[in-house]
Amino acid sequence: MKRVLIAVAALLGLIVLLSLFGAFYVVDETEQVVITQLGDPVGDAVDTPGLKVKVPLIQKANRFDKRFLEWDGDPNQLPTKDKRFIHVDTYARWRITDPLLFFQRLKDERGAQSRLDDILDGETRNTVAKHDLIEVVRSTNRELVLDEELGELVLDEEQREAAAETVEETIAFGRARLEEEILSVAQTRTSDLGIEILDFRFKRLNYIEDVRQEVYARMISERKRIAELFRSEGAGEAARIDGQRERELKAITSEAYREAQEIKGRADAEAADVYAAAHNRDPDFYRFRKTLEVLETTLGDDATLVLGTEGELLRYLERTR
Repeated sequence: MKRVLIAVAALLGLIVLLSLFGAFYVVDETEQVVITQLGDPVGDAVDTPGLKVKVPLIQKANRFDKRFLEWDGDPNQLPTKDKRFIHVDTYARWRITDPLLFFQRLKDERGAQSRLDDILDGETRNTVAKHDLIEVVRSTNRELVLDEELGELVLDEEQREAAAETVEETIAFGRARLEEEILSVAQTRTSDLGIEILDFRFKRLNYIEDVRQEVYARMISERKRIAELFRSEGAGEAARIDGQRERELKAITSEAYREAQEIKGRADAEAADVYAAAHNRDPDFYRFRKTLEVLETTLGDDATLVLGTEGELLRYLERTR
């Protein structure tokens, strides 16, 4: 019995000793492991999760991620085919498909990231340089959509159709096709590295500072032109309203003048009838009164009046005596 206890204790001690020196290792579900012995890989990669055994001290477990990994490219200033310089920022997703080959060719993720920098940045530069800027910016030959009000001001129907035809003739690939082209070439170049590039995208595209200022200036000029169109339309509408107001004012004034003249005419007619009726009652008195009115308007304060014996006024004056 004592010997059995000693044997069990010895076995437990051996297990503890082996554990201390790294004979056991655990493979997580998100990992895959390559065992190396003195720096050289031994056997196939381990990609099943669980508790595993290796030779302590001599062998080492090199762990690699099973999940999708991120590659984030550095923003670069690239020329297009039509000699436009733009800032291009890209990103991609990749994974380790053959950990043994990956370890032999790239060692670790740092080496993989460095190699992806060379491949993806290089293919991005080559692809952008082979296409015009509009191919990089736009994805499809979709119809140009303008704000309804601004579109009527900026472009007429023929100009909009011409612009749409120009775009349709110009864009043969589009940004999505360029991304697919870069991805396809990059996948071919990484097929012997034990990795697979799953996706590639343009994160951001922008003009360089000098070109951007020119674009901003062009946009400002265009907006000013649109503003001038609005001002011109407003000025024309204001002139139309003023003209209409002047016409209505003249019509109202003319109608009022006509009515005033009609009223005045009727009043003069009535006054004339009254005067005629009064004069018909005493014609001599009327002639006497009119004579006095004529003298009042024609003679001044210092005037001397000489009356002949045959004059009407003298007869009227004598008659009053």
